[in-house]
Amino acid sequence: MISCKQIVTLCASNVFSQLVTDRQSVRAYLPKLVPDSMLRAILMSARRAPSGSNLQPGAFLSLQGAARERLSSNLTQAWRNGQHEVEDYTYFPQPMPMALKRHQAASAQALYGALGIAREDRAGRDGQFERNFKFFDAPVALVITIRRDFGSGGYLDLGMAIYGLMLAAQSHGLATCAIGTLASYPNLVRRSLQLDEQCAIVCGLALGYADAAAPVNRTTTTRCELNDYFRVIA
Repeated sequence: MISCKQIVTLCASNVFSQLVTDRQSVRAYLPKLVPDSMLRAILMSARRAPSGSNLQPGAFLSLQGAARERLSSNLTQAWRNGQHEVEDYTYFPQPMPMALKRHQAASAQALYGALGIAREDRAGRDGQFERNFKFFDAPVALVITIRRDFGSGGYLDLGMAIYGLMLAAQSHGLATCAIGTLASYPNLVRRSLQLDEQCAIVCGLALGYADAAAPVNRTTTTRCELNDYFRVIA
């Protein structure tokens, strides 16, 4: 006979598995405010992530009002002007291996396919891309930073905290989307927000209540097969 403790454990396991499965990058939000107390609780949960020597690297900046408008406007204009900046950290391998290029292409196809935007529709694709700079009109817009003098391990710890934030948000009925595009304009972000030069720009993050009716939120991507990244060495 299964015990009450085992039932509770099983239920908790199922709830967590569902959170992980349901989480996705959401790019359309309802105009419904997120209570400040809820946002603070989510951030506190995120900070429970593992951290080497408990250094807890990184900061989460919530943009509101004029600051948010100023940053979004500056980013949009810089992108339209074709401006380029040296990023604070590298993300994509150079050169990009063909296997990873296929993942990248499939991701773009899934996104624009859900929106019905054809490959040759440059204006449609550009319009959707610019929505990154507006945090997809989510009620909460976060900019995530880390001190420049942190080593690579700091990014590892911060990444776990970001994922913890996403799962915590999901548990509150909220949705999220990381916005790596902000890292392409680190100097512009620092100037727009009057941040210290020691602040490396990691990414942005949109957070709010998902608009279930929006076609873009029907984007689905696949994950690698287990055998592609896991093996046993005896």
